[in-house]
Amino acid sequence: MMNKKTVALALSSLLFASALSAAPFGGKDDVDYAGKLWHNLSASGLVGEGAIMSTPYTGMHPHGAILDTIDATARVGSDEGVVIIKRNYGGTGVSKQAVANEPNKFLKAVTVMFKRTGYDPDNKDWFWVKYAPNGSVLKNPKGMSLAGRVAKGMPKGCIACHTGAPGGDMVFNHDRYAK
Repeated sequence: MMNKKTVALALSSLLFASALSAAPFGGKDDVDYAGKLWHNLSASGLVGEGAIMSTPYTGMHPHGAILDTIDATARVGSDEGVVIIKRNYGGTGVSKQAVANEPNKFLKAVTVMFKRTGYDPDNKDWFWVKYAPNGSVLKNPKGMSLAGRVAKGMPKGCIACHTGAPGGDMVFNHDRYAK
């Protein structure tokens, strides 16, 4: 016979599992797509060991103390679009010079925005993903994979933050729509 505490825990677990399956991001399809995206970016020399870098610059939360950003074009299956790759660096001794000299020592995550025509028109069709340095998809503290329409409709997260970017393109470092 189950006591009230056991029933409450079981119900809580069931509700959490239901919320995960109904989330607008982090599902199996998003994680699978993120894996294909990483593979193609790696094959192009944009991520992974020996990837090309841009000049490191001072960053800010949530990305990292030091960042470097690459803007390119990528293809995943029939999807071809702009990709913005931001490497997030941190740790003891991190600086622009230290990252330029030993990027792998300080790399904490790789965040990517990939433009997929028709994917999410409400949010400029960006597919969002946060990878570990080895290309595995990272998870938030609640265990949700950070791939797809990350935090869509939530007050915090990729989409909520990038909605505030100037120019209406959800990109902070330039105005993609400027003429």
